[in-house]
Amino acid sequence: MATPSFHKKITLRFYPYELQLKHTFTVASCSRTTTPGVQTEIEYDGLVGYGEASMPPYLGETTESVQRFLHQVDLSLYDNPSDLDAILEYVDHIMPGNTAAKASVDIALHDLYGKIQGIAWHKIWKLDKEKAPSTTYTIGIDTPDVMKQKTLEVAGQFNILKVKLGKENDKEMIQAIRSVTTLPLAVDANQGWMDKYQALDMIYWLRDQGVVMVEQPMPVAQLDDTAWLTAQSPLPTFADESVQRLGDIRKIQGAFSGVNIKLMKCTGMREAHKMMILARELGMKVMIGCMTETSCAVSAAAQLSPMVDFADLDGNLLISNDLFKGVQISRGKLMLNNLPGIGIEKA
Repeated sequence: MATPSFHKKITLRFYPYELQLKHTFTVASCSRTTTPGVQTEIEYDGLVGYGEASMPPYLGETTESVQRFLHQVDLSLYDNPSDLDAILEYVDHIMPGNTAAKASVDIALHDLYGKIQGIAWHKIWKLDKEKAPSTTYTIGIDTPDVMKQKTLEVAGQFNILKVKLGKENDKEMIQAIRSVTTLPLAVDANQGWMDKYQALDMIYWLRDQGVVMVEQPMPVAQLDDTAWLTAQSPLPTFADESVQRLGDIRKIQGAFSGVNIKLMKCTGMREAHKMMILARELGMKVMIGCMTETSCAVSAAAQLSPMVDFADLDGNLLISNDLFKGVQISRGKLMLNNLPGIGIEKA
């Protein structure tokens, strides 16, 4: 009697999961205490890969839109999850946009593939985990006293801090932090500076305060002003909102010193890796960033961190309900483990 053959299926599951922030998070455009998210799981042959979509307001995605998109993803069309390129090309072409939703599939698929192969992604990419940099830790916009308190709470844990600017009291915010720490600072204006001359004056002042880089100083629409600013600036400028995906990098070449790549903007690990390679080819600096995320998406991004100049991978540290354990931070430095896939375990 012939032995029956069983077709192994690739199964996608997903569910909403709201992230709870430890502190109210304020940037130039809004404040919030939670971030909506969707967790994904892709199962094949008894192994499960984990992924995540995180939706801060400016991306324009919602829990509902992500789930609508994921309902359209039919992985039963594929026999083997190892065909990453074909599967992710299919997912990307289901409909435009929906980058966080697409990232949630990409991350889970990468995690699953790494588990099938029994190897971590930084090793698949032949990256040296010892070259992972220190990560910034973000101090959100708040009253000077609260910003001092937030800074003191993490004293001795980080080598560089990140400060959100873009309001009328930017100098007061920096002075508050400077009153309690001498650590190098990165700043993110979140498109908050409108006048290029005032922005340049501000950057010179920030340099004298120990700031080492400036992220998205001016609005996306003011690319010519930003190019002028970058040419005059004593500090490197990094594009965030001005760069979403691979095709955007050439468009901003010369207007910024570097790019901040985030999995939720670019559809995940596969495209982020390509973006880093292109940015380097064009002589640009590279930064890896994150949204408010669990250790799932943060650890996925961390697999790329040995390739970058700056890392801003603290999104999991800002929440109180992390589902996973993954990349760790020791004396401010990202410490990648050797777990297969994206390097996470259920908490």
